This record gives sequence, C-alpha cells and structure tokens, in this order.
Amino acid sequence: MSTIIYPSPIFGPVHSRRLGLSLGINLLPADGKVCSFDCIYCECGFNEDHRPALPLPKREEVARKLEAKLQEMTAEGRLPDVLTFAGNGEPTCHPHFAEIIDDTIRLRDQYCPKAKVSVLSNSTMIHRQQVHDALMRVDNNILKLDTVDPLYINKVDHPNGTYDVDLIIERMKAFKGHIIVQTMFMRGEIRRKEEGERSKEEGERSKESVDNTGEEYVGPWLEAVKAIAPQQVMIYTIDRETPTPGLLKATHEQLDAIRDRVIAAGIPCTASY
Repeated sequence: MSTIIYPSPIFGPVHSRRLGLSLGINLLPADGKVCSFDCIYCECGFNEDHRPALPLPKREEVARKLEAKLQEMTAEGRLPDVLTFAGNGEPTCHPHFAEIIDDTIRLRDQYCPKAKVSVLSNSTMIHRQQVHDALMRVDNNILKLDTVDPLYINKVDHPNGTYDVDLIIERMKAFKGHIIVQTMFMRGEIRRKEEGERSKEEGERSKESVDNTGEEYVGPWLEAVKAIAPQQVMIYTIDRETPTPGLLKATHEQLDAIRDRVIAAGIPCTASY
C-alpha cells in the first residue's frame, strides 16, 4: 500500500481537484503523520505506521520558506490560486497555528494578493478560541463533517480522544457562515476484528459497511448542513490508494444526487469525483 508523506513546511504547487493551483503549507513533520483523526481512507496512511522523528516546523521556518517559494514563483510568472494548509495530518494542531496564519496572510498580500488562503481541517480543534479566530481570518475555512452518526465517525474517522459530533456542529455554527463544509462519501466494506481477537491472524473476521451514501446518513447530514448554513459545501470521494482495503468510490450518480439536494436547499455545492 503506497502512502503520501508530504514535504514540510512547503510543498507543491499541486493541482487541487477543488481549489486550483495550490501551494501547500504542511505544519507537520516531513517524515511522518500527526493527526487527531486516523481515517481509514487517509492517503497518508495510519498514524501508528508513520510516527515522525522530526519536530514540528517552527513558525519562523514556515514564513521563511513560504516567502522563498513565493519569490521563486513570482520570478517564474506562475502564481498560486490558493495557499493551502494541508499535509501530513491536522494543521490546527500546531501550537503556533494562529500566528502562522497571520504570517501567511501578510506574505500572500505582498506576493500574490489574488490568491486565497485555505485551511483543510478535521474540525477537532475549533473549540480553541485562537484557532476559531484564525480560521475566521482565512478565505476558505474548510471543515470536515463526514456524517452526523457517532458510530460511523468512530468506525471510519477514528478520532483520538473525545469527539462529540453535536458539539462540533454547534461550533461550526459559531463561524456564522464563514465555513465550507467538506464531506467524504464512499462505499465498500471493511473487516472488523471479532470480540476477543488478539491479532490479525487470530479468529474469524466479519465485514461491515462503510457506505454513507444512503438516506440514513445523507438525510441527517443534510439537516445538519442546513443548520450550519455554510457558504459552500464540498463533497468528494476517494481519489488515491487507501490504507484500508475494501473501500470504494462513491459513484458519479450518488455524488450528483447529494450535490443537487444541497443546492436545492439553497447552499452552493461542488462534487469531486
């Protein structure tokens, strides 16, 4: 299984399915993954398989290397459409996330004022006031909400520590519309370790569905989206190899149907296949 571990603190630019020419800002170590989720579909693999030895990049290093890259792109006449905080895990985990956002906005204004500053986050740190306030300052505050079903979240997203989806939704509402909700839709089955099984080699395993494209998931999710009242919704499906076998892409028809329901509710929505 191939995984993607991104350079740090700057990578790309890359062509994003949703954002255009994107210059990546990775606030996690370059040799591993640090995340408050451990999603079964993550292109970076599982947390335990990619424990980093390097420290988080320092604020000063991020600013210095971002400025150098923007100077290089300016000289080439190829400016980014977006500066995207993403990479090997959850960017808002960085203790100086808010200050780095300020540095990034300053450099964006200096070198590529038309570019948008985007943050891809799993929403687990939005209870921190500094994180909330920093996300209010970026152009695209893209927050994950894969479902409103706690059992599904625990099965697929594997949050570290307590994750209260109802509380997450309330905190999303606190952005007063300055939020883009991002949701992964997929199909397939995964193998579940039987009760009492000690290792992968012991015991029989059963399969369970990870399909969240049906009405039992889409209906309640759509009601939560309406309550959050975001500026936009981005729905997408698996694009790269996943660390868990058995996962399948949602179909074009499924994504289009969900997208159309969001649009019918008066909220702009895009679907990426």
